[in-house]
Amino acid sequence: MSGQGQGTAPRTDNFEHALVLETARVTEGAALAASRWVGMGDKNAVDGAGTEAMRELLNSLDIRGTVVIGEGEMDEAPMLYIGEQLGQGRYEVDIAVDPVEGTNVTAKGLPNGLAVIALSERGGLMHAPDCYMEKLVVPPPAAGRVHLDWPVEANLAALAQSLERGVEDLLVTILDRERHAELIRRVRAAGARVKLIGDGDVVASLAVGVRGTGVHALMGSGGAPEGVLSAAAMKCLGAEIQGRFIAEDDAMRERFRAMGVEENRVYRTDELAPGGQIVFSATGITYGELLNGVRRFGGGARTHTLVMGYASRVVRFIDSVHLEKEGARVTIRV
Repeated sequence: MSGQGQGTAPRTDNFEHALVLETARVTEGAALAASRWVGMGDKNAVDGAGTEAMRELLNSLDIRGTVVIGEGEMDEAPMLYIGEQLGQGRYEVDIAVDPVEGTNVTAKGLPNGLAVIALSERGGLMHAPDCYMEKLVVPPPAAGRVHLDWPVEANLAALAQSLERGVEDLLVTILDRERHAELIRRVRAAGARVKLIGDGDVVASLAVGVRGTGVHALMGSGGAPEGVLSAAAMKCLGAEIQGRFIAEDDAMRERFRAMGVEENRVYRTDELAPGGQIVFSATGITYGELLNGVRRFGGGARTHTLVMGYASRVVRFIDSVHLEKEGARVTIRV
């Protein structure tokens, strides 16, 4: 990579090694900016702060990036919009972002607010429509051993067998929505326990993919863009997500046709995130079971980040102390 001037053509080779830690810096910056609004009750301010910090940091990276999963179309700026071009560097990448996953919980000071991003080579992340997606997320031992078309009870049995435990030992995360009432009833009737969440199915997917969180599956429907972000993470972790796009009206079906999306097809991890090079990073904004939130002290803050590279086969938990003011000092402790 030495000796390459500004006129060098864009490239995609080995971008993981060049960008994985820089990507962590992006989500750290978004989390730090959004954390100033934690508990203030203003979700738009939370999202705006995280978005502007993320945009500025992405523009500083050695990339030529296109947002393929963002916060709406161009006319919804200043959010990071689909099709937005970021950076003037060497590496051609597609970008999926959620500067603040869980704006409501972050604004209220509740757990599991998160800053999230995924990068891939061009075409490495599916350009998903902004609609609902039916999802099934399972940990690495159950990958390839469940199916979204199967009855809930069959998937729970297969999951329990994969994890060498009883169905009664399983904990399933489901978004607390009226549309999930029957799903919740069936999971409980099968003997499994249910963890209801208000927002944030990316962090819920991460909790499934990382051992030791006590969560064994994610079921139910949530946002399709979040499904693509989750797929990037599950691919890095060796876990699995299966998703089916839900069209609520004919206008959405027409959008599916225009984007080449099949309504009744079950998409797997490698179809939602087909890239050979993928970087995923998530930084906690508020406290959660997987990541600590931003913890502020006089003149600085501490962040907790999960960053992964698919091709490089590295998963890092990064605990960082940021001295934001000149002359700031802090006693480092665990």
